[in-house]
Formats: sequence, structure tokens, C-alpha cells
Amino acid sequence: MAAAAASSSAQPKKIVAPTVSQINAEYVTQLANKYWAPHVKKKLPFDSKVIEDVYTKEIVRSKFAIRKIMLLEFSQYLENYLWVNYSPEVSSKAYLMSICCMVNEKFRENVPAWEIFKKKPEHFPFFFKCILEASLVENDTEYSLHEQTVLLLLLDHCFNSLEVDLIRAQVQQLISLPMWMALQPKRLEQELKKTPKLRKFWNLIKKNDEKMDEEARTRAYQERRFLSQLIQKFISVLKSIPVSGPVSMDKVHYCERFIELMLDLEALLPTRRWFNTVLDDSHLVVHCYLSSLAKREKEGHLFCQLLDMLKFYTGFEINDQTGNALTENEMTTIHYDRITSLQRAAFAHFPELYDFALSNVAAVDTRDSLVKLFGPLSSNVLHQVASYLCLLPSLPEGEDSSYEKEFLLELLVSRHERRISQIQQLNQMPLYPTEKIIWDENIVPTEYYSGEGCLALPKLNLQFLTLHDYLLRNFNLFRLESTYEIRQDIEDSVSRMKPWLSEYGGVVFGGWARMAQPIVSFTVVEVAKPNIGENWPMRVRADVTINLNVRDNIKDEWEGLRKHDVCFLITVRPTQPYGTKFDRRQPFVEQIGLVYVRGCEIQGMLDEKGRVIEEGPDPKPRLKGDCRTYRVFLDPNQYQQDMTNTIQNGAEDVYETFNIIMRRKPKENNFKAVLETIRNLMNTDCVVPDWLHDIILGYGDPSSAHYSKMPNQIATLDFNDTFLSIDHLKASFPGYNIKVTVDDPVLQIPPFRITFPIVGGKGKKRKEEDGNEEKPEEAKTLIVEPHVIPNRGPYPYNQPKRNTIQFTQTQIEAIRAGMQPGLTMVVGPPGTGKTDVAVQIISNLYHNFPEQRTLIVTHSNQALNQLFEKIMALDIDERHLLRLGHGEEELETEKDFSRYGRVNYVLARRLELLREVGRLQESLGVPGDVSYTCETAGHFFLYQVMSRWEEYISKVKVKGGKVPDVTDVSSLFPFHQYFANAPQPVFKGKSYEEDIEIAEGCFRHIKKIFTQLEEFRAFELLRSGLDRSKYLLVKEAKIIAMTCTHAALKRHDLVELGFKYDNILMEESAQILEIETFIPLLLQNPQDGFSRLKRWIMIGDHHQLPPVIKNMAFQKYSNMEQSLFTRFVRVGVPTVDLDAQGRARASLCNLYNWRYKNLGNLPHVQLLPEFRTANAGFLYDFQLINVEDFNGVGESEPNPYFYQNLGEAEYVVALFMYMCLLGYPADRISILTTYNGQKHLIRDVINQRCGNNPLIGRPNKVTTVDRFQGQQNDYILLSLVRTKAVGHLRDVRRLVVAMSRARLGLYIFARVSLFQNCFELTPAFSQLTARPLHLHIIPTERFPTARQNGEGPSHQVHVIKNMPQMANFVYNMYMHMIQSTHHYQQRLLPPPAMIEEPEPTQTQESEIEDEVQDMQEDATAEETKAGEEMIKEGELKVDEVDEHRTMPEHPGRDSDSGDSEPENETEK
Repeated sequence: MAAAAASSSAQPKKIVAPTVSQINAEYVTQLANKYWAPHVKKKLPFDSKVIEDVYTKEIVRSKFAIRKIMLLEFSQYLENYLWVNYSPEVSSKAYLMSICCMVNEKFRENVPAWEIFKKKPEHFPFFFKCILEASLVENDTEYSLHEQTVLLLLLDHCFNSLEVDLIRAQVQQLISLPMWMALQPKRLEQELKKTPKLRKFWNLIKKNDEKMDEEARTRAYQERRFLSQLIQKFISVLKSIPVSGPVSMDKVHYCERFIELMLDLEALLPTRRWFNTVLDDSHLVVHCYLSSLAKREKEGHLFCQLLDMLKFYTGFEINDQTGNALTENEMTTIHYDRITSLQRAAFAHFPELYDFALSNVAAVDTRDSLVKLFGPLSSNVLHQVASYLCLLPSLPEGEDSSYEKEFLLELLVSRHERRISQIQQLNQMPLYPTEKIIWDENIVPTEYYSGEGCLALPKLNLQFLTLHDYLLRNFNLFRLESTYEIRQDIEDSVSRMKPWLSEYGGVVFGGWARMAQPIVSFTVVEVAKPNIGENWPMRVRADVTINLNVRDNIKDEWEGLRKHDVCFLITVRPTQPYGTKFDRRQPFVEQIGLVYVRGCEIQGMLDEKGRVIEEGPDPKPRLKGDCRTYRVFLDPNQYQQDMTNTIQNGAEDVYETFNIIMRRKPKENNFKAVLETIRNLMNTDCVVPDWLHDIILGYGDPSSAHYSKMPNQIATLDFNDTFLSIDHLKASFPGYNIKVTVDDPVLQIPPFRITFPIVGGKGKKRKEEDGNEEKPEEAKTLIVEPHVIPNRGPYPYNQPKRNTIQFTQTQIEAIRAGMQPGLTMVVGPPGTGKTDVAVQIISNLYHNFPEQRTLIVTHSNQALNQLFEKIMALDIDERHLLRLGHGEEELETEKDFSRYGRVNYVLARRLELLREVGRLQESLGVPGDVSYTCETAGHFFLYQVMSRWEEYISKVKVKGGKVPDVTDVSSLFPFHQYFANAPQPVFKGKSYEEDIEIAEGCFRHIKKIFTQLEEFRAFELLRSGLDRSKYLLVKEAKIIAMTCTHAALKRHDLVELGFKYDNILMEESAQILEIETFIPLLLQNPQDGFSRLKRWIMIGDHHQLPPVIKNMAFQKYSNMEQSLFTRFVRVGVPTVDLDAQGRARASLCNLYNWRYKNLGNLPHVQLLPEFRTANAGFLYDFQLINVEDFNGVGESEPNPYFYQNLGEAEYVVALFMYMCLLGYPADRISILTTYNGQKHLIRDVINQRCGNNPLIGRPNKVTTVDRFQGQQNDYILLSLVRTKAVGHLRDVRRLVVAMSRARLGLYIFARVSLFQNCFELTPAFSQLTARPLHLHIIPTERFPTARQNGEGPSHQVHVIKNMPQMANFVYNMYMHMIQSTHHYQQRLLPPPAMIEEPEPTQTQESEIEDEVQDMQEDATAEETKAGEEMIKEGELKVDEVDEHRTMPEHPGRDSDSGDSEPENETEK
């Protein structure tokens, strides 16, 4: 399905947001300050005339200009004026329209829209009724078409917000069964006949209607007929558009929005269920296809694309009433029924159609044959056929049909033609984008999408029709989003290579690119035969040779291309002569002369003999010279299309023209694998476990997969080391009676087994609600049984590792839920110990269900590594751990958990254990070489070890109630010599019980050696590293971890190997794309038609940032950034919300805890000294510091969306230098900002001012808020950059991330006047603005200080008014330090220009200045020049940054260019 650029009335490339000064000068703002601005204390009383004025003067007169509406919405017009004062008495057209404009604007800005209505819901029904009436107004004088389009948009938002109770209550009336009143009587009869149950309902509805009074009935009838009347109104607008000549764009926009509304109604089951029949009965699709608008190429382009989507959804493979998906066979049956009923009608009543009636179906069900057969008939006969099929009302005797023949013919043909199978189309589609798609603006919109127009893109909302629909929408969006990214990569790499036309007519490359190389030769080496029933080759392989005469690190990157990496083959034929400069503003394709783009997948590099170098644990061979050849797979579908084109149309052979090969960053290059995986899933009967199916589609009871409702709950669970003591256990289950099976307090020590009361199925639930449950005691009693872990042997390392964390009550609930079968969702706010909970769940599952296997999936390698480091600290045998993917390089341990690392571990462990067996054999004096292989060791155990043990046990066990002597236990023990190296004495000799337990522990130790060797026997039989690693993955590992990207890449291989798992745990799941969350559920083939998945645990935080979508159109219009986790929360799946944070000071936590359900602090945040001491040198632990323009400049934008603010950058760096001079360690400070441009600027300022200075150094990180999600540091300096408009910080999720990164100190630099007016940010900014907005520092207080947080300082406090004063202060302070400590003098750049002289508040400061003057005579002369230099430098610097930057994608969405990020993780 193609995506269309917002319609052809060329929209501006970008909406320029109004600046603060403009806002203040606006009429709206002046009104706001009088009537509704939040910060104004004395407001004027409500006056409805104000609303009329604003509407006519500001909104209508400016033709609904977004700038005006933005201003109004931002001024809190809706919250503080419109809705608060709304009532039926004051309601008017202007009032209604104003509210609609505000709500639509909130949706466009992606901020919550319905909150204010929920607070005051009483007048909403009346408001909604007015909207419905206004939408049906026939004449344009009352409501112009533009206004009606605004109303349509509002209705669309309502239908898409069905999770809001307030909205659902109103909308339900419009789309329930009674809306079938609008059908023709014959059609209604036909539909009721199909499902007898419906007739019963229908009669009930009729009965109820008779009981209503007249007024209520008319109102009900209006609501029921609303949608069909709206359709009729639309058809009249549509018909008023002429075929040629001028057309009002308002009409076109109205039509586009209307089709969008129809689409959204069709694509959700609750709205579609009854509406689909009404839509079909109105023949809307036929009217649209025959309309003049569809025939107009320019204006109707988007309309046609939307219409194709609507047609697809009207005929979707689903049973509207039951909601079940229809199979290919059922669809065929429906098609055959339609044709045969038409044939029967023809046979019985229309002799002129005899030929048709007697033909076989396949001969007559194509469009051509139907047109041929029905074309000659008169319109009256066609009308009769249609009415016989209940499609039209019957034609009265003697009258002619009022319908045009064209319409009647199209109606019959489109209804009966054979449809193309969706799956077939998909299977024949090439997966790589080609140059035709990549640069087609209609399919992949480039420019910043403002959110105004509508697009022909699928939307991801709350619900989906079927799994097929779910996968298809995700497939289309994922494909387009990756195409957009590929376009950027190609434009970047190819333009860096500077292809020019050489004098001899060939191509010459004037530049070079890290990610692209000229191709030396390209040959297709294999085209395999097609599979049966397919017309494309099974595989196509080619060899590409390139010359790697580049720097070593880049050469390594090229040589490091792995199997399945995707590259692009590009043909350029430049027309520009040598030396032409490329202009980024001109269209790329024409300028470069790009002709073809084709994708390929690497199989491997060839060695000197021309064989593919296989991946494995063996070292890669070193190749001589610079020439490298890669074997690549081409897309067989694409190859077949290209070849057909060459043969049939005589076009040139694409595959002989390639001259550039381009690679992409492995982390962003998984699109082909994901698309292939989705396509494979659509071709298999993809079995999602029954208990998840409806929840994934968004239907049914959202809590049906919660453990309390699962039929297979487990009564008794071993909580192992979860609880630290019996008191911890009791505190974790308040409201329960705790029965401990032993009374002796000494024995009440962990580990504990807990037996829970199980509320069976649904029956008991009901009784509970009625309150007559049989035994309420039982339902609230936990039986706790302490048990002792059997002794594991006499060595210190035999002792199990223990959990040391005192989990909170909610964390325990999360762990309990995770151990039970079902779906568990844990919302983990910042610092609440998400990872600890995850690790404990994994450990408990491992011990409770040793035969089950758990899959761990995270978004980033970093999160996976953190998890792994914590797992290793628990009692889990490391031979059962495995980490797939390529991020294990960063694990901070010596151990290697990758496949080959584990194979090597097993082989080394085998040798180690066999040495132990040798030692045991020696100690027992057994001759021969038994420690040679695992097999011989096994025989040795059976014949030598077991026999001795059994003999020993028979001597020392209790016989006939007589307890043997304690000394016997030790003296008869057969393995004394073997355990001679254990801590002595092995036997304590105090009591028989203790010693026999020790003896058994020793034997367990020995036995474990042999069980492990038995497990490792397979590794002796399997010889190659690859086979061994597969065995490890499928049989040996119990806990397998990977990133979601890796899961998508390797699904095919995993399924083929027979990979199996029972539990999935996902970390960071609110940051994973919907489809990438879904794929890991299906990495195994179903067993006997059922999925063996038992548990799905998702841990995430939907109040932090969503997955990164680079293209705004997909992000906003298609809602592609909604993760599955967020959607589940919206649908109402129960969550466990962790509610105690242990990361930040309580005062810092207040800046973001308002966003969460009662988020409190863990006790240590109040108790630990680091949280109690003040931040040295600062009066406050957090401060918002106002930064005014520096030399008349606030934010600047050297490239589109590349925002910078020099004043803030300098201020941040000055504060950083100040902290380092006080003694703060630089690595405990991070500098964050909300835009990429500012990040680069700050890095430059640091390089110039202090980067190489040993006294100061560099901060831990300088990066963007988006990049820093999931990380933390003690002190955060944050620059908010913008001074004209709030920008994307308006997304509260970004604010939450920004506020929650700091543990001890947060200092924010921003233009306060801009941010304090923003409604969404109020809860945080009201706390920030309560403190002074000038920086308060205590320069004489060194780090660390003894002062307690909140205590008054004993030193003098300085108030810094602006950035130049701070920069100057730090400069002087540094000079003073150098002199007083007699350091060597490293010159510091003089501070930026002073705007005002600071008054020296202290004698000390003037002393500093005297000393400084003694030190450097020429400093004073430089001081005056400093400012001018600084400004020049500043300007220069901003430009330098941009010189080597690629064009950023769009407003500040973070996508760092790899070379500038120190932390660019490699991942596959």
C-alpha cells in the first residue's frame, strides 16, 4: 500500500513555530493574559463573546492557520477557558468549532487530549450530539466544508479513542446493531436470515423501541442512521467535483478525510462489526471508483490510494460477526457462493444470461469476462439483477432505472470478480527497495510531516482485525520506515564518493566513503532452478570484488562483514564534469546520476582458493593484498522481474552495470530479516498461544492472561533465596495469614516454599463478588515451608550464591507473577530495580522448573550485559547460560558467554573434570586410564565409585532404629584421600546427622562431576565447532539471551535447528517496536499445533521514550512508535507498578514521580551519607538556570532541525569546569541536551576550553537525552536549547527521561519564560521555578563537603547573573588555583565577552585578580580582546560543526552519526 505525501496543495515544508516575542505580541496572548492564562492571578469573568471573536478573527480569518491554533492551544485555551465554561446554554457554532480545533491540535502535537473532558464530563454528551448534528448540515453556508472537515477529523479521533470510557459511551450508539435500520428492507432480511441469532436480537430492539417515548425514539433513530446519512452526504459532495477544470481543494480534503474515517471504522472490529454491512449496502466504494475525483490525476492521487486501502479492508478475510479470521479456502467458498447465486438468478429470471448461467465458475469470474457478459445488457435489466441479489431496491413496474449503466455494471462486476490472494502478492514481492520506491515521495514522504494532511498509510492503533492484518500493517510500515533510512544512507555515502564524469566518458570517484566502495568486478555465478509451483529461481548468487586500499580500521570493518549482512549495489552514471560541487538542496538522483539500486545479502568473503570463509571459532585466514571478493545472494524475485524486463522489453541488464557497493551499520541493518520473518509468519499457521491470541489483537478481557485467571496456576512455589528472612516474607504479603510449617524460630530461615490459595476458574470468582465465599480464611492463608538446600560438598565454592536484596512488596508481587504461568507486565519507573526483579524471576524459574528453558530479550546490548552481570552473581550454573548476538564483546567479565565461548568453556571444563576423575581414580587405587573420555569416566563411576558408595551407605545407615556410631561415618568413608585438599577436618564428629549430611554432600560433589561429563559426551562425538554450538543452543543451555534485533535476524535458523523455550522475559519492552516484540514469541515451531510458551514477562516503562522512528509521518500519523507494551497498557492489561526508587535524592525524584502511580523512595535514599550531604559549591541540589540571549542570539539553526544555543553551551561547560576545579571527579558528571546540534556544539566547546587540561578533563558523556535513556550519573548538567518554541520536549516522556538521569545533582539551563507556560510540563517546572532562577554557588566550599543537604552554608554564597559572568569567574578561579599551587601554567582560553561587569562581592575575589595580574602581565590586554575573539570563535565553531555533518533527518530526533558517538555499540 503506497503512502502518499500530504495532498497536492503544496504544503509548507515546515511549520515555523512562533517565538516568545511573537507570542507576547499576539492578540491571542493579550486576551489570554486577561482571561485564562494560568499565571495571571486576577482574571476577568467569562464572556462568550471572546470565543466568537477569537474564532472569527484568529481562526477563520487566517484560514485555520496552524500557527494561530498552536498559539491558542499552547496558551491553555481549552483547559482554562473553553471546556471549564462550556454548557448547553452558551454552546454556539464558534464554541463547538473552537473546541474541535483545540482537540485536533492536541492530537496533531501528540499530547493527551481527553484528560480535561474526563475531569468535567457532564456536558460531553450534549457536546457530542451537537458535533453529530453539525456534521450532517447540508448547505455550506452554515458550516463551510473546511469546518466540516475539522468535524470529520474530530469524529475520527473519537472512533480511535475507544479505550476512553467517556468517548466509548457516546460512540457506541452510532455503531451497534440497531444501525442496520439504515439497510434496505430486502438486504436486512437477507442478513438476518444468515445468522438466526441476530433475528432474536433484532426483535428485541424493535420491542424496546416501541416502549420509548416519541422524542427519545427520534433521537435514537437519528443516532442509528448517523453514519449512513453521513455517507450519503459525502456522496453528494463527491459528485459535485467536476472531471476537469478548477476544483475547490476544500472538497478534495473533505473527501480524503472522509475515506480516512471509513478506513479507521473498517479496520477496528468493534466499529466494523455492523458498519461493514451498512457500508456495503451504500456501495460507497463503487461510487468512489467511478467518481470524477478518482479520474483526476493530480488532485485525486491520494484519494485513490486511500480508496485502494478501503477496498482492501471492505473485503478483508474476516467474519464480521464472530471476528474469526477466514482461511484461503473459506474465502474461495464465499467467492464461489456469490458467483453461483448470480448464476442461479440468471438461469431462473434472465434468459439473455443463459451462457453465463451454464459456464463453469473459473471461466466467468475474471473482470474481462464479466464485463463482456453483462456489458450488452440494458440498465433496467442490470438493475433487476442487482435488486434480485438484494443490492438495490427493486425496480417498480414500468419505470426506468434511475442509476447510470456504468454504476450498475461496476457494482455487479466488482462484487463478483476473482480477488488476488494477499499471500501470493506478498510472496512475489522483492524485499529490498529499488530506486523506484526509494525516491518516490508518495510512498516514502521525506519532508517533515506536520500532522495536517492525511496519508495513505496503515495505522497501528489499539486493535487489529486478525493476526494476518496485524502482521500486514506492521510489514508495510516497517518496510517503508527502513526504506526511508536506506535513502538517507545512500545519499550520504554516494555523495561523499563524489562520482563525476571522466574525460573519457566513464565514472571517476573524486572522494571516498567509509560505508561504500567502487566495485572492481561483478559477476552472477549461480541461478538455481525454481521450486515447484514458483516462477522465480530458488536462489541467485553473485561475486563482488572490491579493492580495499583504505585505513586499517576501515579495512577491518569491510572484512568483518558477516553472513546475512545486507549491502546495496548501486549504478551511477554521473553527468557532472570533474570537480562539480554537490548541492544538498537539489534533488539527489539527477545530480549524482543514480540509475539503479539493488539489495544483496552477504554469504561470506572468499579465500585465495575461491571458497567461502565459514564463520566459526577458528581464526580467519589472513589474505594477501587489497583485493577482496564477496559471495552475495541476490533477491530471486527481483532478479526474475529484471530478467523478464530485459527479455520482453529489450531493457539493459541491470546486473552488468553496478559500480558502487554500500554497506550499512549492522545495528540498523536488520530490515530484510524482519520482513522475511514477517512474511514467513504469514505463510505458516503461526500459532500464538491461545491464552495470548485475543490480547495481542486487543479484544476480550484484557486481564484474561493474568496468572490469577490462568487454568494452570501452580499452587506451591519454591522462592529459593528471594526472601532474606521470615520477617521479610511476612512484610511482603500484608493481608495474608502466614502459617509456617515449623514452630521453632531458629528453623524459620530461607529458602522458603510457599503454597498459595488458588481461586479456581470462573465459578468461585462470582461467589467472591457476592461475598458468600465458603472459607474466607483459606483464601488469605499462605503456607510457608522452610527447607534446607542439600549439602553440595566440602569446598568453599560449593556454597550457593545468595540474593542480598531486600525486595519490596510490589517487587515480590512482580516476582510471584513472573513465576506463575501467564502474561506479566511490570512497569518499572527509573531506579526501581527492574533488572533485579528480572534476574530474580529468571533464577527462581531456573530452580523451580529445571527442565524448562527461558529466553531473555532486550532492546540494547547494554541492558543485556547488565542483566548478565547480575545473573552471574546468583546461584545459576554457568554452563546453562548462553548469549547470542554480537554484543558479548562488551560484557565486563573475563568469561565469554557467546556460542563459541560456551563451547570452549565446555571443552575446557571437560578436561578439568577428567583431571578430577584421574585424581579420584588415583585416590582409590584403581588401575588403567579411566579419565580418557567422558565414556570411560562413566563406566568408572558405575563400577568403581557407586559400588564403594553403596557399600559405605549400607554400613552407616540407621538400621532397625539403631543409630550407628559417629566415628564410623568418618572412618568408613571411602573418599578421604580424594577430599584431602578440602578444608580439614571434613567431618566435624559432633553429631551423626551432621556428619552423614557432610558425607552425602561429598558424594553429591563427586556425582555432579560425572553428570556434567555425561552432558558433555555429545561434544566428544560432534567434531565441528558449528555442530557443537548448535547442540549447546538446543540441548544444553537453559537461559538464552539475545537482543530483539538478533531474534528477528536469526528466526529462520533457530526454527530450523528446533530451538525450544517455555518462558520469555523482555527487558526495556517499552522501547521495542511492536513487531520486534512479537517475533520473539514465535522463534519455535508449534508442538502438535500448540505453542509451548507458558510465561511471557514484559518489563518496561511506557512513561519513558518510545522506540526511535526516524520518519515523522510514520511516527505520528501511523503511530508506529507505539510499542506493544504501551498498547497493552492502553488496552487495560493489568500491570505491577514498582513503587520505590533507590537511584536519586527524594527531592530530585519529585521532579518526575508525579507521572507514576504513587512512586516513593527506598529507605536508603534518606539514610545513606551520599544522599544526605549537600552538593559542594552549590546552594541547591537542583536548579533551573535562566539563560538569556548571548550577544542577541538565543537558539540558532545552521541546518534544518540542527538546533544550537551558544550561550547555553558556554554556560554548561563553565559550570562543568567550576565543578572540576572544586574537586568533583569529571567522570561523575554527564552533560545532556535535547538536540544533536547542541551536543556537537558542547563537545566542541569542551575541546576548546578544557578537554586536554589535566586539571579539568572531560565529562563522563556528552550526549542527547534520548541516547542516555537507561543510564545514570551522579551529576547531570542539562541544556534545553530552544528559545523560540518548546519543540519535542513537549513530549512528557522525554521530560521524564531528562529529569530522572541524575542521582545527586541536576542543573538545567533553559529559557524559563518559554518552558514555564507549557501545560504538559507544569508539574516539573512549577517545582523548578520555585527556586531562584540565577545560579547560586559557594566557590570556597571544596568537594566533598560535610554540610548536610538543606543546611545553610557557612561560606559566602555568590549569585551568578549570566553566562559571561560565570565564564569570567571560572577563568579567574583557575588562574588563582594555578598560582596558589604553583602548577605549570597551561593557558586557558579567555572567557566569552562580558556584557556587564560583575561587582566583586568578596575581598577574596579582588585578591585573586591581583595575583592573576602578577602572574601574567599580558592578560589584561587580552581580556578586552577575549570577547571579540570568543564571538568569532563561536561563529566559526558552529559552522565547522556543520561542515562535516550529514543532513539531520528531522527535528532533533536522535540519530547520531556513528563516528561522533564514542558509544556506538555494534550489534547484529
